[in-house]
Amino acid sequence: NGYYYSYWSKCIYSSRDFSDMVFIMNYNFNKDVYVQFNSTVGYHVGYTAYGVRNAEFWNNDTNNLQRYRAEVER
Repeated sequence: NGYYYSYWSKCIYSSRDFSDMVFIMNYNFNKDVYVQFNSTVGYHVGYTAYGVRNAEFWNNDTNNLQRYRAEVER
């Protein structure tokens, strides 16, 4: 239908001991990020009106937040 939805996640680090590793998960719609989770921040951040609503909903779910925060350790 001409719409493009995707998400990706990755860990970014710059040292060999992984002490500075950051887990990032982006949710994209038509190649624009509308929600991002960053383990340094510790919660979802919305970048559009739709993304802000989703981020608020997801941030209220403490089980999922804990799971995402633990991804950097896994």
